[in-house]
Amino acid sequence: MGMMVNIILVVQILSALGMIGLILVQHGKGADMGAAFGSGSSGSLFGASGSANFLSRSTAFLATVFFVTTLALAYFSNLRPASTGSVLEGPAAAVPAPSAPGASIPAPDASAPASADAAIPAAIPASGAGEIPKN
Repeated sequence: MGMMVNIILVVQILSALGMIGLILVQHGKGADMGAAFGSGSSGSLFGASGSANFLSRSTAFLATVFFVTTLALAYFSNLRPASTGSVLEGPAAAVPAPSAPGASIPAPDASAPASADAAIPAAIPASGAGEIPKN
């Protein structure tokens, strides 16, 4: 699925760049020299209603491709595998809580070999450090 997302992303980028180029090449309906002197009002309210030329049809096609690829990328980004192996999805690990503030931490067993997997006891806060103040 990763390869498909990459292909869709490349198509989207190319269609966006093509749209930018085609839009910049086109000129507006009132961009003629006569429009500056008042003779541009001969068309209808939104300009002359002629058939669309090649540039406007190409822009519409690229806009459609852009929107379809955007929807496809949104769909694929929402898909999630059944199990991602995340730590947050698994059962909570048992962490021993300190019994009382100021309690002593038991000394490690001298006969046990020191390894990186050995459990490190939780730090006990100083007196009053983890308590809610009382008013």
